[in-house]
Amino acid sequence: MNTPLKLSLFGLGLAAVFAASYGAGHLAGPAPAAAPAGHQSTAHGGGHAAPTAQTGSVEVPGGLQVAQDGYRLQPLSTQLSTDQPQPLRFRILGPDGNPVTAYTPTHDKDLHLIVVRRDLAGFQHVHPTLGAGGVWEVPVRAGAGAGQYRLFADFQPTGRDQGLTLGVDLPAPGTYQPAPLPDAARTASVDGYTVTLDGDLTPGTSSKLTLTVAKDGKPVTDLQPYLAAYGHLVALRDGDLAYLHVHPDGEPGDGRTPAGPQIVFHAEVPSAGAYRLFLDFQHNGVVRTAAFTAVAGPAAPAAPATAPASAGPVPVPSPSHAHGGH
Repeated sequence: MNTPLKLSLFGLGLAAVFAASYGAGHLAGPAPAAAPAGHQSTAHGGGHAAPTAQTGSVEVPGGLQVAQDGYRLQPLSTQLSTDQPQPLRFRILGPDGNPVTAYTPTHDKDLHLIVVRRDLAGFQHVHPTLGAGGVWEVPVRAGAGAGQYRLFADFQPTGRDQGLTLGVDLPAPGTYQPAPLPDAARTASVDGYTVTLDGDLTPGTSSKLTLTVAKDGKPVTDLQPYLAAYGHLVALRDGDLAYLHVHPDGEPGDGRTPAGPQIVFHAEVPSAGAYRLFLDFQHNGVVRTAAFTAVAGPAAPAAPATAPASAGPVPVPSPSHAHGGH
């Protein structure tokens, strides 16, 4: 066999190997990244800081979808009132298309509803009542005035291992006056209370956040249980309102968790950027909400692999001799 013919056959063989390797890799898809080691949170509906949807190997943060795993959030009201509170009605439809009527309570409630305007103003955390035909109802007023509002339903259907967070938009008619996102700050004030935030958000890893409650300059050491916890924290990503709901370490009556002034959370945010944090806490029989803007920096870089000092430089194989398409 002459030399040109040998080279042609060799080239055809390599092409076949490369094509087979590419096809196998394309069918298999990229291997999902391992979940980072960190704190196991006690979020609604399971052990994740925020219920997420799997799309191939990509996790979608909670609240960005109106439907997931066959479940759908179906609003029955068409708008919100900016005047007096009006009944807000909706249903959760199951995979069979019928309204879901059986739920597993999470933190004392079958369903938690968050209502907030798209510019992150007018936050409300309310608890509707389940009526006939699987219809949820709660009186709501658009707290920040006219605009587009996002509704987040946080719930766990009976028989499902983990919870879901579904979201949908509803308008509040009128002239929309957008509010700028408040600057990032370490303190927030509400009704004479000052809440101080210690800790930073790092995407892709568990971040410890400590919130300290004081009133008139004195630490509050007698916080009251609210929904089976001393505090609830909701984080919403600026821009798309990706939803994160976590709860603090410990619980009232466990013999190790003090009733303030500090409430410790472990939260994992999905990306760098600005987030609005909303802390619900109860004192003297009243639930109050302290709000912060926090900015998550870039993800922590992985530690570079280092070769032993005596090993010397690692040779790089020539591309012409690599196997499998390098």
